[in-house]
Amino acid sequence: MKTRIKALLAQSWFEPVIMALIIINALVLAAETSPTAKAMAGTWMMCIDDAILGIFVTEISLRLIADFRGFWRDPWRIFDFSVVAIALVPASGPLAVLRAFRILRVLRLISTVPQMRRVVAGLLAALPGMGSIIALLLLIFFVFAVIATKLFAASFPEWFGTLGASAYTLFQIMTLESWSMGIVRPVMDVYPWAWILFVPFIIVTAFAVLNLFIGVIVDAMVSEHADAAHEEREKMQADTSAILNEVNALRAELAELKAGR
Repeated sequence: MKTRIKALLAQSWFEPVIMALIIINALVLAAETSPTAKAMAGTWMMCIDDAILGIFVTEISLRLIADFRGFWRDPWRIFDFSVVAIALVPASGPLAVLRAFRILRVLRLISTVPQMRRVVAGLLAALPGMGSIIALLLLIFFVFAVIATKLFAASFPEWFGTLGASAYTLFQIMTLESWSMGIVRPVMDVYPWAWILFVPFIIVTAFAVLNLFIGVIVDAMVSEHADAAHEEREKMQADTSAILNEVNALRAELAELKAGR
């Protein structure tokens, strides 16, 4: 039985079908947000959603039967299991909010499409380096928030009245969203020298530290693609070696047959 299930899962059409069902499920869930579409075909959409969920449950069950231990060793399979399991939680009473999380099934595309898996793997590989950058960014925010609170709290309590308010205002400045006309220039009308604080903050955060994030992520992506390419080359070499061994074995058999004649 396991052999038949493994053969089914290995079929070339199996993954594309699952991918197509994920996309159809996403379109159905998106259509449910339209009152007009829901009024016209709400029952049909629910039936399609339940049918696709049933197929996903069947698929996960087949993978568990085919290779139970291997299933739990694969992080992507665990991810698929978690996403489908969330959809099986009864969405009634206080758990009705969980119906909105059915859209998480669309995230199964990440585990289905190899290119998406590589991108996510690269992002996960970048997390340690990003953690150090986040710590540096928090330290910079803390220093500038304390300074801004002490300098501007009296005149601009809404923006700099507390340490938290100052941190949020500085975050808005870092994102460059209405930072000049909305915040800095009004502050400079009262404190003309305030640019001495804000300009270095923008240079350090918006242009320097945030670009470090990009550098770490790009480096992780390059490493992930290099590792994937190396694995593919090793697999090709192993397949080539196996084919050569079979050819050599056939040649030896032919030589023996000729010698026997």
